[in-house]
Formats: sequence, C-alpha cells, structure tokens
Amino acid sequence: MASKFGRREQCMDNAQNERIVKTPDVCGGKTRIAGHRVRVLDIVIWHEHQGMTPDEIVAHIPSITLADVHTALAYYFEHLDEIQEEMRAERALEEKMRPQHPSPVKEKLRQEHVEEAS
Repeated sequence: MASKFGRREQCMDNAQNERIVKTPDVCGGKTRIAGHRVRVLDIVIWHEHQGMTPDEIVAHIPSITLADVHTALAYYFEHLDEIQEEMRAERALEEKMRPQHPSPVKEKLRQEHVEEAS
C-alpha cells in the first residue's frame, strides 16, 4: 500500500489493522499508526504505563482518532511479544545513550548542590 508520502507501507494482518503499518525508513521500522509517526508502543506506554485513557491520548495527539488508539491497543494485545520486544530494544538504546548524553538539569542540580556545600 502506498502512503500519501509515496512510501510503501506494509499493512499488518487484516482490514481492521490497515491503520497499523510498518515502514522500514519511518520510526525505525516500528509498528505505527498509518499516516502518522505515532508508534503502537507509544500508545501502549501512555495507556498501560502512564494510565492515560484513549480520550486523553487523542487530546494529547489530536491528529489521531479514537479508533486509531483502540486499533493500536488491539494490535498490541494481539502481538504482545512483538511490541514488548520493541519496548525492550528502546530501553536498551536509552540505557546505552544515557552516559553519552547526560541530563543538563541533573548537571545543574549537581553543581548547585556542590556550591551550597562549599
């Protein structure tokens, strides 16, 4: 299926999941909502880990629909291993990059703490 940007997108599973695609050069090839850069794992994190309701997710990202959110969640529950592996890979990348890119806020707080102690 060609997207509005001319890329070939691989639709996942069935007609219901035409909203969920994987494109190698978009979002690192992760599953996402078609026509958007909103990954299924983002929806899952907001809903399952941060407690956001589908309505709150749509309010947070108004370019997606309530149907998109529910489709992404349904895809997650049908493909738990796949999405959880994407989440593990993302966490591993964050852990690898964290020492190379320290938080400026943490550094400033550390400096303030050192100055107060002097």
